[in-house]
Amino acid sequence: MFLLVCVFGGLGAVTRFVANTSVQRWWNRAFPLATLVINILAAFCAGVAAATYASGGTAQSTYLLFVTGFLGGFSTFSTAINEMLSLARSKKFTLAAGYFAATIVIPFLCAAIGWYLASPGR
Repeated sequence: MFLLVCVFGGLGAVTRFVANTSVQRWWNRAFPLATLVINILAAFCAGVAAATYASGGTAQSTYLLFVTGFLGGFSTFSTAINEMLSLARSKKFTLAAGYFAATIVIPFLCAAIGWYLASPGR
């Protein structure tokens, strides 16, 4: 299981690289949209996976491979922190604060929406 989680983590990281590069090609502004989009998508998928697992709709091994492995490699909180610090160092304090708020609030809401949508009997 350990090796499979590592493989899925690698697949998530490669997927993040492709998504990040794709978004950056058409979004060339100070606001780091690519990382935010990736973390929003990962949070939504984690919410769906958590609800599915909690309701008995998936096995623990599948949950570990997808959430711990793939989504762990796909999402990137450390990059978001570096981007916030980079904005602050560039004296773009308002943008850094907005990015901080968006990085915390929006993924949390997306995880809750994913949980709600995947919950049985909603």
